[in-house]
Amino acid sequence: MTVLKANDVVRGLMKKGFRPDNRKHKFLFLYVNGKKTSVFTYVSWGSDDIDDYLIGKMSNQVRLERKEFINLVECPLSEEEYLAELTKKGELTE
Repeated sequence: MTVLKANDVVRGLMKKGFRPDNRKHKFLFLYVNGKKTSVFTYVSWGSDDIDDYLIGKMSNQVRLERKEFINLVECPLSEEEYLAELTKKGELTE
């Protein structure tokens, strides 16, 4: 079972083009070329750990498989590779 630290997830996503939009939860929206996209995820304010179930939910929200999401957060998957994957899946237009 994989568990990620919530702060590590937020930091990792922010390095890949996500920006915070704090509401009831810590929403993170993907920005491309300064423009907000429809790709987002969120972390509850009280969360310390993100368990396997939430990793699955968050990976779906950012349009990736579970392993790809972990790679995005932990940095083996670069921002450029992530944007290329979203474009290939039709989630972003060039």
